[in-house]
Amino acid sequence: MTDSDDILPDSDAALAPPDSALPEWLTDLPGRSGPFAALARLDRPVGIWLLVLPCWMGLAQMRIPLGLQWIDLGWAVLFAIGATVMRGAGCTWNDIADREIDAKVARTASRPIPSGRVTLQEAYIFLGLQLFIGFLVWLCLPGDAKIVALLALPLVGAYPFMKRITWWPQAFLGFTFNWGVLVGAATATSVTFATIFLYFGLIAWTIAYDTIYALQDREDDALIGVKSTALLFDKKVLTGIFVFHLAATVLITFAAYVAGAGRMGALIGLAFMAHGIWQITRLSSGKELHSLAVFKSNVWAGAIIVIGLVIAALL
Repeated sequence: MTDSDDILPDSDAALAPPDSALPEWLTDLPGRSGPFAALARLDRPVGIWLLVLPCWMGLAQMRIPLGLQWIDLGWAVLFAIGATVMRGAGCTWNDIADREIDAKVARTASRPIPSGRVTLQEAYIFLGLQLFIGFLVWLCLPGDAKIVALLALPLVGAYPFMKRITWWPQAFLGFTFNWGVLVGAATATSVTFATIFLYFGLIAWTIAYDTIYALQDREDDALIGVKSTALLFDKKVLTGIFVFHLAATVLITFAAYVAGAGRMGALIGLAFMAHGIWQITRLSSGKELHSLAVFKSNVWAGAIIVIGLVIAALL
Protein backbone atom coordinates (compact mmCIF):
# COMPACT_ATOMS: atom_id res chain seq x y z
CA MET A 1 0.00 0.00 0.00
CA THR A 2 1.19 3.53 -0.70
CA ASP A 3 3.09 5.40 2.02
CA SER A 4 4.50 2.31 3.73
CA ASP A 5 8.10 2.30 4.94
CA ASP A 6 10.60 0.39 6.98
CA ILE A 7 10.22 -0.27 10.71
CA LEU A 8 13.23 -1.07 12.82
CA PRO A 9 13.36 -4.72 13.90
CA ASP A 10 14.26 -4.23 17.54
CA SER A 11 12.01 -3.53 20.50
CA ASP A 12 9.32 -0.90 20.61
CA ALA A 13 11.78 1.32 22.41
CA ALA A 14 14.00 1.41 19.35
CA LEU A 15 14.35 4.65 17.50
CA ALA A 16 11.67 5.29 14.91
CA PRO A 17 12.66 5.21 11.23
CA PRO A 18 14.23 8.49 10.09
CA ASP A 19 11.38 9.12 7.61
CA SER A 20 8.64 8.56 10.16
CA ALA A 21 6.33 11.55 10.40
CA LEU A 22 5.58 10.83 14.08
CA PRO A 23 8.73 9.16 15.45
CA GLU A 24 8.34 10.16 19.11
CA TRP A 25 4.69 9.18 19.13
CA LEU A 26 5.50 5.77 17.65
CA THR A 27 8.30 4.93 20.07
CA ASP A 28 6.38 6.20 23.11
CA LEU A 29 3.37 3.93 22.57
CA PRO A 30 2.80 1.58 25.52
CA GLY A 31 3.26 -2.18 25.56
CA ARG A 32 3.17 -4.00 22.24
CA SER A 33 1.03 -1.39 20.52
CA GLY A 34 4.02 0.05 18.65
CA PRO A 35 4.41 -2.78 16.11
CA PHE A 36 0.66 -2.77 15.39
CA ALA A 37 0.64 0.99 14.89
CA ALA A 38 3.56 0.51 12.51
CA LEU A 39 1.70 -2.29 10.74
CA ALA A 40 -1.23 0.09 10.13
CA ARG A 41 1.22 2.88 9.17
CA LEU A 42 -0.33 5.20 11.73
CA ASP A 43 2.98 7.03 12.06
CA ARG A 44 2.76 7.86 8.34
CA PRO A 45 -0.45 9.81 7.85
CA VAL A 46 0.22 10.66 4.19
CA GLY A 47 -1.58 7.52 3.06
CA ILE A 48 -4.59 8.40 5.19
CA TRP A 49 -4.76 11.85 3.59
CA LEU A 50 -4.47 10.41 0.08
CA LEU A 51 -7.36 8.06 0.87
CA VAL A 52 -9.71 10.55 2.53
CA LEU A 53 -9.14 13.47 0.15
CA PRO A 54 -10.98 11.77 -2.76
CA CYS A 55 -13.97 11.16 -0.45
CA TRP A 56 -14.11 14.87 0.35
CA MET A 57 -13.68 15.72 -3.34
CA GLY A 58 -16.67 13.62 -4.36
CA LEU A 59 -18.80 15.10 -1.60
CA ALA A 60 -17.84 18.71 -2.40
CA GLN A 61 -18.19 18.26 -6.17
CA MET A 62 -21.78 17.03 -5.88
CA ARG A 63 -22.65 19.93 -3.55
CA ILE A 64 -21.71 22.57 -6.14
CA PRO A 65 -25.24 22.99 -7.61
CA LEU A 66 -27.02 23.53 -4.27
CA GLY A 67 -24.25 24.34 -1.80
CA LEU A 68 -22.79 22.61 1.25
CA GLN A 69 -24.95 21.43 4.12
CA TRP A 70 -24.23 21.19 7.85
CA ILE A 71 -24.46 17.40 7.69
CA ASP A 72 -21.45 17.42 5.39
CA LEU A 73 -19.24 18.13 8.42
CA GLY A 74 -20.40 14.84 9.87
CA TRP A 75 -19.79 13.04 6.61
CA ALA A 76 -16.29 14.53 6.42
CA VAL A 77 -15.44 13.24 9.90
CA LEU A 78 -16.94 9.83 9.13
CA PHE A 79 -14.86 9.59 5.95
CA ALA A 80 -11.73 10.46 7.93
CA ILE A 81 -12.39 7.67 10.44
CA GLY A 82 -13.17 5.22 7.66
CA ALA A 83 -10.05 6.19 5.70
CA THR A 84 -7.85 5.73 8.76
CA VAL A 85 -9.04 2.22 9.60
CA MET A 86 -9.38 1.02 6.01
CA ARG A 87 -5.98 2.33 5.03
CA GLY A 88 -4.59 0.52 8.08
CA ALA A 89 -6.45 -2.63 7.07
CA GLY A 90 -5.12 -2.31 3.53
CA CYS A 91 -1.55 -1.94 4.74
CA THR A 92 -1.97 -4.91 7.08
CA TRP A 93 -3.33 -7.07 4.25
CA ASN A 94 -0.55 -5.84 1.98
CA ASP A 95 2.10 -6.86 4.53
CA ILE A 96 0.48 -10.26 5.04
CA ALA A 97 0.50 -10.91 1.30
CA ASP A 98 4.00 -9.46 0.79
CA ARG A 99 5.73 -10.91 3.86
CA GLU A 100 8.12 -13.08 1.83
CA ILE A 101 8.94 -10.30 -0.64
CA ASP A 102 9.39 -7.73 2.14
CA ALA A 103 11.93 -10.00 3.85
CA LYS A 104 14.14 -9.82 0.73
CA VAL A 105 14.11 -6.01 0.37
CA ALA A 106 16.40 -3.93 2.59
CA ARG A 107 13.88 -1.11 3.03
CA THR A 108 11.04 -3.42 4.09
CA ALA A 109 12.79 -6.33 5.83
CA SER A 110 12.31 -4.69 9.22
CA ARG A 111 8.53 -4.33 8.92
CA PRO A 112 6.60 -5.92 11.82
CA ILE A 113 5.70 -9.20 10.09
CA PRO A 114 9.00 -10.16 8.36
CA SER A 115 10.95 -9.00 11.44
CA GLY A 116 8.86 -11.25 13.68
CA ARG A 117 7.51 -8.52 15.96
CA VAL A 118 3.97 -9.36 14.81
CA THR A 119 3.07 -12.98 14.07
CA LEU A 120 0.94 -13.92 11.09
CA GLN A 121 -1.93 -14.93 13.37
CA GLU A 122 -1.75 -11.61 15.22
CA ALA A 123 -1.76 -9.75 11.91
CA TYR A 124 -4.95 -11.52 10.82
CA ILE A 125 -6.64 -10.71 14.14
CA PHE A 126 -5.58 -7.08 13.85
CA LEU A 127 -6.89 -7.01 10.27
CA GLY A 128 -10.24 -8.31 11.47
CA LEU A 129 -10.46 -5.64 14.18
CA GLN A 130 -9.81 -2.86 11.67
CA LEU A 131 -12.37 -4.28 9.26
CA PHE A 132 -14.94 -4.41 12.06
CA ILE A 133 -14.45 -0.70 12.77
CA GLY A 134 -14.73 -0.05 9.04
CA PHE A 135 -17.98 -2.03 9.05
CA LEU A 136 -19.37 0.25 11.78
CA VAL A 137 -18.51 3.28 9.63
CA TRP A 138 -20.14 1.60 6.62
CA LEU A 139 -23.37 1.16 8.58
CA CYS A 140 -23.62 4.95 8.94
CA LEU A 141 -23.55 5.61 5.17
CA PRO A 142 -26.66 6.21 3.06
CA GLY A 143 -28.01 3.21 1.13
CA ASP A 144 -26.49 4.04 -2.28
CA ALA A 145 -23.12 4.85 -0.72
CA LYS A 146 -23.16 1.49 1.08
CA ILE A 147 -23.50 -0.33 -2.23
CA VAL A 148 -20.75 1.74 -3.88
CA ALA A 149 -18.39 1.18 -0.93
CA LEU A 150 -18.88 -2.59 -1.01
CA LEU A 151 -17.83 -2.70 -4.67
CA ALA A 152 -14.33 -1.57 -3.66
CA LEU A 153 -13.58 -4.70 -1.59
CA PRO A 154 -12.41 -6.87 -4.53
CA LEU A 155 -10.01 -4.11 -5.56
CA VAL A 156 -8.57 -3.89 -2.04
CA GLY A 157 -8.16 -7.65 -1.85
CA ALA A 158 -6.44 -7.96 -5.23
CA TYR A 159 -4.10 -4.96 -5.06
CA PRO A 160 -1.12 -6.57 -3.26
CA PHE A 161 -0.80 -9.17 -6.02
CA MET A 162 -0.82 -6.77 -8.97
CA LYS A 163 2.89 -6.01 -8.86
CA ARG A 164 3.51 -9.71 -9.50
CA ILE A 165 1.51 -9.84 -12.73
CA THR A 166 1.50 -6.36 -14.31
CA TRP A 167 3.84 -3.45 -14.90
CA TRP A 168 0.96 -1.17 -13.93
CA PRO A 169 0.27 -1.79 -10.21
CA GLN A 170 0.16 2.01 -9.83
CA ALA A 171 -2.89 2.12 -12.10
CA PHE A 172 -4.60 -0.57 -10.05
CA LEU A 173 -3.78 1.40 -6.91
CA GLY A 174 -5.43 4.39 -8.56
CA PHE A 175 -8.67 2.47 -9.11
CA THR A 176 -8.56 1.29 -5.48
CA PHE A 177 -7.35 4.36 -3.56
CA ASN A 178 -9.67 6.82 -5.31
CA TRP A 179 -12.86 4.77 -4.97
CA GLY A 180 -13.76 7.13 -2.15
CA VAL A 181 -14.66 9.83 -4.68
CA LEU A 182 -17.55 7.62 -5.81
CA VAL A 183 -18.57 6.97 -2.20
CA GLY A 184 -18.47 10.70 -1.42
CA ALA A 185 -20.58 11.52 -4.47
CA ALA A 186 -23.13 8.82 -3.62
CA THR A 187 -23.31 10.15 -0.06
CA ALA A 188 -24.06 13.68 -1.28
CA THR A 189 -26.44 12.88 -4.13
CA SER A 190 -25.40 10.31 -6.74
CA VAL A 191 -22.53 9.30 -8.99
CA THR A 192 -22.63 11.35 -12.21
CA PHE A 193 -20.51 11.78 -15.34
CA ALA A 194 -18.69 14.60 -13.53
CA THR A 195 -17.79 12.12 -10.80
CA ILE A 196 -16.49 9.60 -13.33
CA PHE A 197 -14.27 12.21 -15.00
CA LEU A 198 -12.92 13.20 -11.59
CA TYR A 199 -12.34 9.54 -10.71
CA PHE A 200 -10.25 8.89 -13.82
CA GLY A 201 -8.37 12.14 -13.28
CA LEU A 202 -7.45 10.98 -9.79
CA ILE A 203 -6.35 7.61 -11.16
CA ALA A 204 -3.92 9.40 -13.49
CA TRP A 205 -2.72 11.47 -10.53
CA THR A 206 -2.16 8.31 -8.46
CA ILE A 207 -0.09 6.74 -11.25
CA ALA A 208 2.08 9.86 -11.17
CA TYR A 209 2.58 10.06 -7.41
CA ASP A 210 2.94 6.31 -6.81
CA THR A 211 5.54 6.11 -9.59
CA ILE A 212 7.43 8.76 -7.65
CA TYR A 213 7.12 6.61 -4.53
CA ALA A 214 8.31 3.51 -6.40
CA LEU A 215 11.55 5.26 -7.39
CA GLN A 216 12.89 4.32 -3.96
CA ASP A 217 12.71 0.60 -4.69
CA ARG A 218 13.71 0.33 -8.35
CA GLU A 219 16.93 -1.62 -7.74
CA ASP A 220 15.41 -4.08 -5.25
CA ASP A 221 12.27 -4.49 -7.34
CA ALA A 222 14.33 -5.34 -10.41
CA LEU A 223 16.34 -7.94 -8.47
CA ILE A 224 13.35 -9.79 -7.01
CA GLY A 225 11.11 -9.46 -10.08
CA VAL A 226 8.51 -7.02 -8.73
CA LYS A 227 6.98 -4.82 -11.42
CA SER A 228 6.20 -1.09 -11.33
CA THR A 229 5.78 1.88 -13.64
CA ALA A 230 9.02 3.28 -12.21
CA LEU A 231 10.81 0.33 -13.83
CA LEU A 232 8.63 0.33 -16.94
CA PHE A 233 9.30 4.00 -17.73
CA ASP A 234 13.04 3.48 -17.03
CA LYS A 235 15.08 6.49 -18.20
CA LYS A 236 11.91 8.35 -19.24
CA VAL A 237 10.35 8.07 -15.80
CA LEU A 238 10.13 11.85 -15.27
CA THR A 239 8.43 12.23 -18.64
CA GLY A 240 5.96 9.50 -17.69
CA ILE A 241 5.21 11.14 -14.35
CA PHE A 242 4.64 14.52 -16.02
CA VAL A 243 2.38 13.07 -18.72
CA PHE A 244 0.12 11.42 -16.16
CA HIS A 245 0.02 14.56 -14.01
CA LEU A 246 -0.92 16.53 -17.12
CA ALA A 247 -3.68 14.01 -17.94
CA ALA A 248 -4.90 14.29 -14.37
CA THR A 249 -5.02 18.07 -14.67
CA VAL A 250 -7.12 17.95 -17.83
CA LEU A 251 -9.60 15.40 -16.45
CA ILE A 252 -9.93 17.06 -13.03
CA THR A 253 -10.44 20.49 -14.58
CA PHE A 254 -13.06 19.12 -16.98
CA ALA A 255 -14.80 17.32 -14.11
CA ALA A 256 -15.02 20.59 -12.17
CA TYR A 257 -16.40 22.36 -15.26
CA VAL A 258 -19.06 19.68 -15.84
CA ALA A 259 -20.05 19.90 -12.18
CA GLY A 260 -20.61 23.66 -12.54
CA ALA A 261 -17.51 25.01 -10.80
CA GLY A 262 -17.04 27.73 -13.45
CA ARG A 263 -13.86 29.76 -13.18
CA MET A 264 -12.95 28.03 -9.96
CA GLY A 265 -12.46 24.84 -11.99
CA ALA A 266 -9.88 26.60 -14.14
CA LEU A 267 -8.09 27.88 -11.04
CA ILE A 268 -8.03 24.36 -9.61
CA GLY A 269 -6.44 23.09 -12.81
CA LEU A 270 -3.81 25.83 -12.92
CA ALA A 271 -2.80 25.39 -9.29
CA PHE A 272 -2.72 21.60 -9.60
CA MET A 273 -0.57 21.78 -12.74
CA ALA A 274 1.80 24.26 -11.09
CA HIS A 275 2.31 21.80 -8.25
CA GLY A 276 3.04 19.05 -10.77
CA ILE A 277 5.68 21.18 -12.50
CA TRP A 278 7.30 21.85 -9.11
CA GLN A 279 7.42 18.10 -8.44
CA ILE A 280 9.18 17.35 -11.73
CA THR A 281 11.64 20.21 -11.14
CA ARG A 282 12.48 18.85 -7.69
CA LEU A 283 12.89 15.29 -8.96
CA SER A 284 15.12 16.37 -11.84
CA SER A 285 17.82 17.28 -9.33
CA GLY A 286 17.83 13.78 -7.81
CA LYS A 287 15.07 11.24 -8.37
CA GLU A 288 15.82 8.74 -5.60
CA LEU A 289 17.09 11.45 -3.24
CA HIS A 290 13.90 13.53 -3.31
CA SER A 291 11.30 10.90 -4.22
CA LEU A 292 9.85 10.40 -0.72
CA ALA A 293 9.55 14.12 0.05
CA VAL A 294 7.99 14.83 -3.36
CA PHE A 295 5.58 11.92 -2.93
CA LYS A 296 4.45 13.29 0.43
CA SER A 297 3.86 16.73 -1.12
CA ASN A 298 0.95 15.25 -3.08
CA VAL A 299 -1.19 15.73 0.01
CA TRP A 300 -1.05 19.43 -0.88
CA ALA A 301 -1.89 18.64 -4.51
CA GLY A 302 -5.01 16.85 -3.31
CA ALA A 303 -5.80 19.68 -0.91
CA ILE A 304 -5.80 22.10 -3.86
CA ILE A 305 -8.64 20.13 -5.45
CA VAL A 306 -10.64 19.81 -2.23
CA ILE A 307 -10.32 23.49 -1.31
CA GLY A 308 -11.23 24.57 -4.84
CA LEU A 309 -14.34 22.37 -4.95
CA VAL A 310 -15.41 23.50 -1.46
CA ILE A 311 -15.09 27.15 -2.50
CA ALA A 312 -17.07 26.41 -5.66
CA ALA A 313 -19.80 24.80 -3.54
CA LEU A 314 -19.85 27.75 -1.14
CA LEU A 315 -20.11 30.25 -4.01
